[in-house]
Amino acid sequence: MSIIECGGSTSGSRCAAAVRTEEPTADRPLHRLALVRRREGVSPRTVARRLRIDVARVKAQEDENADMLLSTLYQWQEALDVPIGELLVESNDPLSAPVLKRAQLVRLMKTATTIFERSHQISIRRMAQTLIEQLLELMPELKSVTPWHAVGQRRTRDELGQAARRGLSLDWFPDSED
Repeated sequence: MSIIECGGSTSGSRCAAAVRTEEPTADRPLHRLALVRRREGVSPRTVARRLRIDVARVKAQEDENADMLLSTLYQWQEALDVPIGELLVESNDPLSAPVLKRAQLVRLMKTATTIFERSHQISIRRMAQTLIEQLLELMPELKSVTPWHAVGQRRTRDELGQAARRGLSLDWFPDSED
């Protein structure tokens, strides 16, 4: 702590204020952005596109010791579609009962919604729909929860996508002899 004296007022009064000057240390991370991004299966490029920033800035912000504004943290929360608490460092203190219950219900809703959307069997979809309705009775704000992200295997830079594999007929191109 350091003391700052301020003066120069017209009345000649002086004030003293305690200011915290501690910097975050490597043994005390500030957030878990990179961990949550990887867990959600979202690439740095996708986060950069959603936040409208470049990938280098995403990687800089992912540094667990990077100090950032709350508004930036909320932007990450929206980009990753997770509760804000997921982005903060877990403390050794157990979560309060209501917060723990909400986190568990959010994860359960994500799972139920995923099962409902990906299942092709009518009976499984019906059970998932019933589960979703019961969860909404317990906690109506779960209505906006989206399913878990589906992650496929990403191509390397040397691999071609489906568009490159499809043939294209020369009939599509007009004759240039006109």
